[in-house]
Amino acid sequence: MNRKLIRTTLADVKARREQAQQHRPNGTAPSGMGQPRPGQPPPSSSSPSSQMRKRQPPATETHAEIYYYKKQIDAHTPMVLVLEDGEEIEGTIEWYDRGALKINRRSAPNLLVLKRHIKYIYKADERMPQIPRVEDNSPQATES
Repeated sequence: MNRKLIRTTLADVKARREQAQQHRPNGTAPSGMGQPRPGQPPPSSSSPSSQMRKRQPPATETHAEIYYYKKQIDAHTPMVLVLEDGEEIEGTIEWYDRGALKINRRSAPNLLVLKRHIKYIYKADERMPQIPRVEDNSPQATES
């Protein structure tokens, strides 16, 4: 069943406005039309509720996190998750939720990691090779 939408055109609106102005003896628009009269300041809302508008809190999500997860999921990028206790989990992100990530691992079972336990995440390709530390303070034993 097709229903035709009936909309008024701009010409109809202008014609109605002109007819309303012709019916008024002084030719001015009625005060309810929202147009200020000449010589009078525009009406201001003096109600305290409109002047004391509460500031809207910032958005809880910027969607940058969602975009990042989606990009890594689509590319199957190997990621490293460093947990708060220092443990590193390597795998690809299969899906994400507001509070969790599901990680697919190659040589180990898949994991569901809660986001609140993640310290930070980085790509496995960006991992720096572990350089053994040389401590200068330790005494060196010399044989003579």
